[in-house]
Amino acid sequence: MIEMPVTLQHIRAARERIAGKVERTACVLSQNLSERVGHPVHLKLEHHQTTGAFKLRGASNAIAALSPDEKSRGVVAASTGNHGRALAHAAKLKGMRAVICMSKLVPENKLDAIRRLGAEVRIVGNSQDDAQQQVDRLVAKEGLVMLPPFDHPDIVAGQGTLGLEIMEQVPDAACVLVPLSGGGLAAGVAAAVKGVSPGTKVIGISMAGGAAMKASLDAGRPVQVEELPTLADSLGGGIGLDNQLTFAMCRDLLDDVVLLAEDEIAAGIRHAYEQE
Repeated sequence: MIEMPVTLQHIRAARERIAGKVERTACVLSQNLSERVGHPVHLKLEHHQTTGAFKLRGASNAIAALSPDEKSRGVVAASTGNHGRALAHAAKLKGMRAVICMSKLVPENKLDAIRRLGAEVRIVGNSQDDAQQQVDRLVAKEGLVMLPPFDHPDIVAGQGTLGLEIMEQVPDAACVLVPLSGGGLAAGVAAAVKGVSPGTKVIGISMAGGAAMKASLDAGRPVQVEELPTLADSLGGGIGLDNQLTFAMCRDLLDDVVLLAEDEIAAGIRHAYEQE
């Protein structure tokens, strides 16, 4: 195995740190999908997580790892929705200030969910990169602590706890399919899965239009892509031209990346609603 900046040891430590703060979600056999593909297919029900998505794992771990001084200053992040909601929730539990910067492309329902948790929401520009520039300004001007949605070791380690659970729930898993955007989830899950079972494949799944990590992997370096409207709105956003962590981890750990057209994403949503 290539030596990684976030290892199985870091992920196991994260699990201890966030115990009692996040749910251990079920991983259930889908009879319908299993029959269609001819192999057992399990679904990790992370939509049952406290804030509705896996992001609470990384946010809880990162906030738990802050020093007392950092906690007193408050946190700030750019987000397409789920990270902001998770960070707002975790910060509220600690009585901390949280500021979430988001682009105009983020759906209104996600903005409202974050506001209801007591966080300050700043709408900036038309891309995740625009929102990140506002984060940088707030760090410099107000001393807030930046906890990015993916490119941070404590975030990646927290997301990796999902991979540990998968391998405990389905120890003979041959392949794990994981959503791919900035790479925090994919990098963490891949590090956990391959740390436990090196032969298990991990494949990233993204949308065909505006998949920044796939474009970066193809180019051999982080690149910018135009953000496009998509049903998979939480997968939008860039990976940062100065990406320090997730690009390299995804490059070295993912076995493949598969892109889905909008009609395929729609079919998946329809299947989940009607059949699962």
